[in-house]
Amino acid sequence: MKIRAALLREVGMAAPYAESRPLRITEVELDPPGFGEVLIKIKAAGLCHSDLSVINGDRPRGVPIVLGHESSAEVVQVGGGVSDLQPGDHVVMVFVPACGCCNPCMQARPALCEPGAAANTQGTLLGGARRLHIGDEYLNHHTGVSCFADHAVVSRRSCVKVLADITHREAALFGCAVLTGAGAVINRARIRVGDTAAIVGLGGVGLSALLAAVAGGARRVVAVDLSDEKLALATQLGATHAVNPRHVKSDADLYEMAGGQVDYGFDMAGAVPAFETAYKLTRRGGVTITSGLPNPKSSFSLSLSQLVGEEREIRGSYLGSGVPAIDIGRYIDLYKAGRLPVDRLLGKSFSLDQVNEGFDHLASGGSLRDAIVF
Repeated sequence: MKIRAALLREVGMAAPYAESRPLRITEVELDPPGFGEVLIKIKAAGLCHSDLSVINGDRPRGVPIVLGHESSAEVVQVGGGVSDLQPGDHVVMVFVPACGCCNPCMQARPALCEPGAAANTQGTLLGGARRLHIGDEYLNHHTGVSCFADHAVVSRRSCVKVLADITHREAALFGCAVLTGAGAVINRARIRVGDTAAIVGLGGVGLSALLAAVAGGARRVVAVDLSDEKLALATQLGATHAVNPRHVKSDADLYEMAGGQVDYGFDMAGAVPAFETAYKLTRRGGVTITSGLPNPKSSFSLSLSQLVGEEREIRGSYLGSGVPAIDIGRYIDLYKAGRLPVDRLLGKSFSLDQVNEGFDHLASGGSLRDAIVF
């Protein structure tokens, strides 16, 4: 079938993207679903820094590629071997397809699925196929999803069935922003009532982490961001302290504004300065967790004697460090119960034809969770 998709052929084009237009809306041929695959109609697709980092070259991916990894969709057709989905079902995409058979999957760590990681790197679906092409030229899939298009073919392992009692615009949040942010707090940190936390970086992922920390009973939640508007929202959502690094002149200033150091410091911005701030805010014996994905060449230095003498921990968290097939439904239930009000994170809506303008808005640093709405 013929579809319209946002195709990236060249990385590193100069902003503003509304002028350089790295993403071109192109008519693309989409093959029908193969064994274990599903044809879906995209309803909403989130704009995330993980897509922006491919556009600007920070996160190398093979081109040409159809971008997009956070979405909610409706099932149109199922391929052979798929018996638990049917046309009309609502699904949320997951950006690491989990085979269920490799060592990490069998240890309930699907974010580290080895075949899934290999497929994402190669730009294929989990089974190794490419279903997108223009004539004889096959196009890469982005993390097995490629949802900046009106339709997509995905592995059954790339989607989670959800009830149709929330909007697609809301549901899309749970595929990346909520899954990653809330998961880092709930699964990787396992925050307990009375713990303290600092969230550095208040995009969709960071604000989701903040909501999870509040819901988990953290007694002090420090929000850190360069945007005063986002800090104001964080305070409304339960942050007890708000810190804009532009006003911090020393570590003493930082600790005073934050009310002291914390048990858990979270870097949700994917930038070295953000990680360093999260690390500074982490107390002796505490844990610093990063969920951002900076340029692979980015690195940081730390004192090994401090790491040992203060019994600190540094952890990475990917895909929320849980099991998306279980977690997404749980997080949606928390949302519907009013305990995880992620609808407060909804930003601007753009059409597919406005995708470049959407990424300009994201790159400005002032956006919440913007989305392409179909």
